[in-house]
Amino acid sequence: MARRPNYKFERMERDRAKAAKKAARAQLKAEKAEKRKAEASGESLPGELPAEEASTEEASVEERPPENQ
Repeated sequence: MARRPNYKFERMERDRAKAAKKAARAQLKAEKAEKRKAEASGESLPGELPAEEASTEEASVEERPPENQ
């Protein structure tokens, strides 16, 4: 026996998925704009290293010998 279609539920699920996708895109866009504004003003965002410290941090990671387990 075929299942009975539930159009209202299916539409609500599609709308909910669409809203979640839209919210995720809006959040990424806001983060990108915040990062761009911080870079333009010469500040660093919390949790991020300034460009000079980031390059020295990467260099120290490359110099470490691999850990043996």
